[in-house]
Amino acid sequence: MFVLAAVLIGGVGWWVYDHNRTPADGGPSKAEVEDRKNNPREGDCVKIHDPEGSPRPETVDCDSPEAEYRRGEKLDGSGQECGPSYDYGIQFRQRRGSNYTLCFTKI
Repeated sequence: MFVLAAVLIGGVGWWVYDHNRTPADGGPSKAEVEDRKNNPREGDCVKIHDPEGSPRPETVDCDSPEAEYRRGEKLDGSGQECGPSYDYGIQFRQRRGSNYTLCFTKI
């Protein structure tokens, strides 16, 4: 009985791990999708949540009416300012790791 329970638990654990790493459709895992949504890459279109408070970019489809900005440069270091070719910048300060600024142009 113990062996059957161990095999069953191991099988379920492997299925969960495998599903989150390589979904059946061959697309990205849920974790990869969530990471991409909250960490836009250069050229991605974004919607900015709480732009006057604690701004947070969310990646959206560029054809979406929600798209407000396109992400440009990432400037490493504290206190970096986006150049005049950009319309908006968000500075990220992290307790661990490096600080950086993301620059955006209005769509």
